[in-house]
Amino acid sequence: MPEGDTVWQAARRLHEALAGKVLTRSDFRVPKYATIDLTGRTVLGTTPRGKHLLTRFEGGLTLHTHLRMEGAWKVYGTDERWRGGPAHQIRAILGTTDRTAVGYRLQVLEFPRTGEEERVVGHLGPDLLGPDWDPERALANLLSDPARPLGEALLDQRNLAGIGNVYKSELCFLLGVTPWLPVGALPADRAAQLPVLAKKLLEANRDRPVRQTTGVHRQDLFVYGRAPRPCLRCRTSVRVADQGDGSRGRPTYWCPACQTGPAPAPGAAQRWRNHSPHPTN
Repeated sequence: MPEGDTVWQAARRLHEALAGKVLTRSDFRVPKYATIDLTGRTVLGTTPRGKHLLTRFEGGLTLHTHLRMEGAWKVYGTDERWRGGPAHQIRAILGTTDRTAVGYRLQVLEFPRTGEEERVVGHLGPDLLGPDWDPERALANLLSDPARPLGEALLDQRNLAGIGNVYKSELCFLLGVTPWLPVGALPADRAAQLPVLAKKLLEANRDRPVRQTTGVHRQDLFVYGRAPRPCLRCRTSVRVADQGDGSRGRPTYWCPACQTGPAPAPGAAQRWRNHSPHPTN
């Protein structure tokens, strides 16, 4: 799933390509909205909210999209070949005289009135890359369920918006605790550090084409996607297990030597023993 920095970059690309311009092409390939035609309307801009994208048009209408696991917005020049995927994966096309934005594999696509955007994003916690960022509120949200595993709490966008599976694993490594540690068991000094560190990581990466958390050249991430390779700090083999219930379980990486706290159930670790995907953005 794209992280908050990836969505921020997508919003910037859409904004730079479309804001202030009149649409010459409008095509929504979702049955519910197939008859909507925005041709002739001016695009007011695109703004990110956590992992959500809000593209606003004159007349008080907003296009709300969410990339989920595999979605993407691509921007092309007039004569440029579209390379974001096969045509049947296209869900939205917004074109102007010199740019065309194409939405591939968008899992969420809907049209709230601009004045009613809170209906679709009002549940989100403070946005790590947004003007509403409030570290104290974010920490209070995380600590409101002290028995919840830290990794699950970080992924809950109602607590703070913008963290995905990559940053979940990396943050827990930097804090020196496993993602299965109950939030309430996090030492006070590390709890206070958590929202500050999370914001620092996302801000540092919002302009980077390749995400990095280590600060070391050619070593982009500490643990995510590295199992069973050696930990960059202690050389212990990085491990991976699923975290979450059922289909919502996500591959979660940690170093058993550098991170203290509970480990996953043996069955979860066994399930992902040979699973080592490449780090993704």
